[in-house]
Amino acid sequence: MIKADAYGHGVIPVSKALHDADAFGLARLQEALAMRNAGVTKPLVVLEGVFTAEQLQIAAQQDLEIVVHCDEQIQMLEALGSSHRFIVWLKFDSGMHRLGFTSGGFEAAYRRLKHLDSVRELRLMTHLASADQIESPQTSEQITRFQDAIDNKPEQRSIANSAGVIAWPNAHADWVRPGLMLYGMSPIEERTAEALGLVPVMTLTTEVIAVQNIRAGEAVGYNARWRASRDSTIAIAAIGYGDGYPRNMPSGTPVLVNDQRASVAGRVSMDMIAIDVTDIGPVKLGDPVTLWGRGLPTELIAKHAQTNAYELVCRINERVSAVWD
Repeated sequence: MIKADAYGHGVIPVSKALHDADAFGLARLQEALAMRNAGVTKPLVVLEGVFTAEQLQIAAQQDLEIVVHCDEQIQMLEALGSSHRFIVWLKFDSGMHRLGFTSGGFEAAYRRLKHLDSVRELRLMTHLASADQIESPQTSEQITRFQDAIDNKPEQRSIANSAGVIAWPNAHADWVRPGLMLYGMSPIEERTAEALGLVPVMTLTTEVIAVQNIRAGEAVGYNARWRASRDSTIAIAAIGYGDGYPRNMPSGTPVLVNDQRASVAGRVSMDMIAIDVTDIGPVKLGDPVTLWGRGLPTELIAKHAQTNAYELVCRINERVSAVWD
């Protein structure tokens, strides 16, 4: 899965790094077209499918694989005729209730697609809603519903996302769809990336651009949301919500300065954050600051922001320079 700019990591360099992948999954047609324009020839699966006859023609021209999850998409394929023959992934709604045919309409959709000249090969898929929660019964129920729906059907199938790959071996099927785990983060609530043997790909870093010494009782940042309980040293780092670092990140959120643990002090600004470095020794302009990644798990920082690792990495924008090693 390399949708959403490869989870914020840069879709073109990631696609080159994953040269052994059998196919790439993108959410939308625009993402797939950007890949083709960059010279990527590997099979590309458009997970949301297409929504107009024009989009279907473009998908045909670019030899894209498409997911079909609603009746209107089947109608477009019926109208296409034999001018192009797609690999089509028929999606079954096993309980996510987001996209796909429920048990009442899946069989009819399957039969229609099986007889279309515009379908070269049919494959079957579903999506797990709670695979990251090991104790939840929903995943087993979804797998059972999917298996019942595809009983005696010979087509290749796909069930597992990252959490399914790690925690649900009976969801592996013919194709797996790893996403977050590819980027070295844990999709399982109770298990860390380190425990799973995953190494973070993204380390978000910046540097110190100012150092302030303040007295006990003085405030830092907008709205005086943080006040020093003692004489303190504050480092200002060049990152903020204009770069994708969450504005709601609270005081006390850990950061690393010179590989030592410090914490955010006060409200995140558009371009800067303040860091309480009182306890970590001398800090100077240019010293490195790590917001998350190696040495500071993204999952840990996500909890402070009351979100998940997916959102943190996806929100980093083009103002942040990427350096690959």
